[in-house]
Amino acid sequence: MSTALLIVIIAVAIVVIAFVAWRWTQRRVEEKRRERERLTSEAAGHRQEADAHATKAQELSREESAHRERAGTHAAAAEEHAEAAKSEEQRAAEAEEQIKREGRAAARHDEEAAQRERELD
Repeated sequence: MSTALLIVIIAVAIVVIAFVAWRWTQRRVEEKRRERERLTSEAAGHRQEADAHATKAQELSREESAHRERAGTHAAAAEEHAEAAKSEEQRAAEAEEQIKREGRAAARHDEEAAQRERELD
């Protein structure tokens, strides 16, 4: 083989290897670019979801505060109603005792009236 042919073969091999290496490098650069785009898109999606959940959490926090406030109001009203019920129960018990006393007094006076009427005869 002649030296010139050997030099041409080596030069062609170097060019082919350089071209293959350049294409491989270009593919890697393109793959990295696509991966970066994909990750950027996913990060944006997650950021959007995070913002939506943060907004929902704030709304729920306001609702929770309102519910707690109303629960406190209802608890206070329930306590007042329980005290009022206890007071009414006590008044009812007192009225029941007074009814019994009045009934006994009515019976006693009825007997007294009957006695006096018998004495008139």
